[in-house]
Amino acid sequence: MSNKIQAVRGMNDLLPDEAERWEAFEDIVRDWLKSYGYRPIRTPIVEHTPLFSRGVGEHTDIVEKEMYSFEDRLNGEHLTLRPEGTASCVRAVVEHNLLYAAPQRLYYTGPMFRHERPQKGRYRQFHQVGVEALGFTGPDIDAEHIVMCARLWDDLGLEDVTLEINSLGEADERARHRTELITYLQGHESKLDEDGRRRLHTNPLRVLDSKNPDMLPIIEAAPKLMDFLGEASLKHFEEVQALLREAVVPYRINPRLVRGLDYYNRTVFEWVTTRLGAQATICAGGRYDGLVEQLGGKPAPACGFGMGIERVMLLWLEGQEEGALTRPDVYLVHQGEGTQKFAFRIGEMLRGAGFSAVFHCGGGSFKSQMKKADGSGANYAVIIGDEEVAAEQVTLKPLREQGEQRRLSVESLAEELAEALFSDNESDG
Repeated sequence: MSNKIQAVRGMNDLLPDEAERWEAFEDIVRDWLKSYGYRPIRTPIVEHTPLFSRGVGEHTDIVEKEMYSFEDRLNGEHLTLRPEGTASCVRAVVEHNLLYAAPQRLYYTGPMFRHERPQKGRYRQFHQVGVEALGFTGPDIDAEHIVMCARLWDDLGLEDVTLEINSLGEADERARHRTELITYLQGHESKLDEDGRRRLHTNPLRVLDSKNPDMLPIIEAAPKLMDFLGEASLKHFEEVQALLREAVVPYRINPRLVRGLDYYNRTVFEWVTTRLGAQATICAGGRYDGLVEQLGGKPAPACGFGMGIERVMLLWLEGQEEGALTRPDVYLVHQGEGTQKFAFRIGEMLRGAGFSAVFHCGGGSFKSQMKKADGSGANYAVIIGDEEVAAEQVTLKPLREQGEQRRLSVESLAEELAEALFSDNESDG
């Protein structure tokens, strides 16, 4: 007997009970995004590798260590499974000239891929909701994105989620800070860990984002980017904060918040929690005004964020009951000569009237079929035997509520079933 083939480590199956909850979450997310005027966009999961090395940054952990890249055997092109969604979204906007007519509010959902050590809420195939606003210059869109997230957490009933914000300023401001930071870190190079020494000259801002507690004193005393920001950057950041105060969204300024991707500038933010261990960030984003031009488009401002669905789901599902989330309205039980075709027709009639109906397949005794009907979670069984077929009738039997089974005509079944289900819902309420 051959060994079973299992899923790739860090790339997980979603079985029916869990997949139903994902669909329920996605329904909430779509309604939330539409309420702010955002429209869907879908991009391929495979892109040309230079899109990410140019857009995300050659010296980021994603590009250096985590991307799933390969050479196309047919034409030798270098391709990559997308590790994040912003670069793909901007590539599509530039390629199809979507900014020609008007600014764009866009969103996407789907799998992303990073080759890293799987851990709770962090997998090699993970899923994100991404939100991008392109063509908007003011601090109001930065604030809108943050306030949007606060509303979603409220819609989901999430607790223990807090907001951290910072400003990365503009490129020339970061350059001056970078020079000072490298000089400072070189003076403490012997105390840096391996990651810190590796990033010292390639991406020194990320040294400030280290989670190593031994490096905390060095980081705390490092030159702060905020001290290098000019008047325009400071004014933009203050206006973002003013709008957050207007919307009564609490926040904390975290000068160590830098983000791991090269394309960010000015406002950056993260929503964090203490409930997921080391994987504290559930949603992060900010402004990336240079990326559109960097990927071949005309200069255009942009702002966006992404949330990890797996991490948000872990918080959302805390305390929820396990098991199936949905159940059919009826289960069609049939036994006897000629009952199968009749029951099949009744099932299609009920679906056409807007009900969910499971048709029993595979035969079996009446007792075994009723056991399956009960196990399905259906509210009612529609029972069809030889007598029902001869009379063009069905028997409607309650499975969850007290009540007698009734013989009904085919013509009256849909109306009677609708009334019964409405009565059940009223009594549940």
